[in-house]
Amino acid sequence: MTVTTTSPPQLEDFRFSHRLRVRWAEVDMQKIVFNAHYLTYFDTAIADYWRKLALPYEESMRELGGELYVKKVSMEYHASARFDDQLDVAIQCQKIGTSSILFNGVIYRGDDLLVTCELLYVFADPITQRSCPVPDVLRKVLENFESGQPVLTLKTGPWDDLGWDAMEIRIEVFVDEQMIPLELENDEDDAAAFHAVAYNGLGQVVATGRLLKGQQRQGRIGRMAVKRVLRGSGQGAAVLTALLSEATRRGDTEMALHAQTSAQGFYERLGFKARGDVFDEVGLTHIEMFLVL
Repeated sequence: MTVTTTSPPQLEDFRFSHRLRVRWAEVDMQKIVFNAHYLTYFDTAIADYWRKLALPYEESMRELGGELYVKKVSMEYHASARFDDQLDVAIQCQKIGTSSILFNGVIYRGDDLLVTCELLYVFADPITQRSCPVPDVLRKVLENFESGQPVLTLKTGPWDDLGWDAMEIRIEVFVDEQMIPLELENDEDDAAAFHAVAYNGLGQVVATGRLLKGQQRQGRIGRMAVKRVLRGSGQGAAVLTALLSEATRRGDTEMALHAQTSAQGFYERLGFKARGDVFDEVGLTHIEMFLVL
């Protein structure tokens, strides 16, 4: 008799993983994670998976005219996670059927495999909850991501070409979310600026920013806006990179911007440094930051 064995999936086999730390409320008296929490870990990772695809889940499903419902979940336990462990939860779209999407996942602690999982979702009408075909555009987004293709389309150019799309996300972020008056958000600098707008696989606008010419070969970045539910997933960095590339191309030697203090860490991770004191601008605390090119 021949016995075949299948090697366990490795983290490097997955394009997406989510890191989390085991909390006290998730363990028993022996400080071992309750079994049911592993499903919560996978569900948390799935939510972050959609962000990695630049898809704001609720808004995207509404546009697609459906909803994803869990049909079946199976998990195999290999070892236990304990309090304060750092875990890597990896998710992969394994197969797309007519109306179903199969994900598989793993949970690792370092090099130790703890759990493997399969999650089967069905795409269905949210009112009747009857299954319907997975939209071709969603199928393409998933297939493109898993095959290593970009999830964003970046467009750059003048206000006349990109203004309507840029204003869509700027109004959502600055006016609706941050309560900045529309007349303060929109100014005459837009006409002279170089703009970048990021779109996801559904054609939705997810981020934008603009580049102005300052004095003595200094470029100034402004109006950086990213859809709230997608922040921290790379869309803002993609827009900023496009603006920096344009600044380098035209010969700027320094980039400067007024960052909201809540976003200071984002710019620091991309190489910017703070300069001067915190100040108020349109009712929000800001700090000047710069980057030498």
